[in-house]
Amino acid sequence: MDEHDERGTTMTGVDPSRLDDQQLMKELETIHRTRHDTLLYGSTDALRAHNDRMAQLEGEYLRRNPRRMVSAGRTREGARDRRCGESATPRT
Repeated sequence: MDEHDERGTTMTGVDPSRLDDQQLMKELETIHRTRHDTLLYGSTDALRAHNDRMAQLEGEYLRRNPRRMVSAGRTREGARDRRCGESATPRT
């Protein structure tokens, strides 16, 4: 199999399961950095490809890190309890 997965004529990139942890984090950082511009200025096809790729990368990250740190302020309950000026601290 090639380094890139081809579906139709769309290149979706390297299968996230084939990336090492450092490569996966780099891909995630890049896709999140480019998200806003893709949303504002990308074609419908570009946005769809971006969504698909982001879901693949994020899914792989979550698969590898099921016990990742979760900030109490990033949960529904934590958001409801949050007070002005309070910072969200990650917990394990």
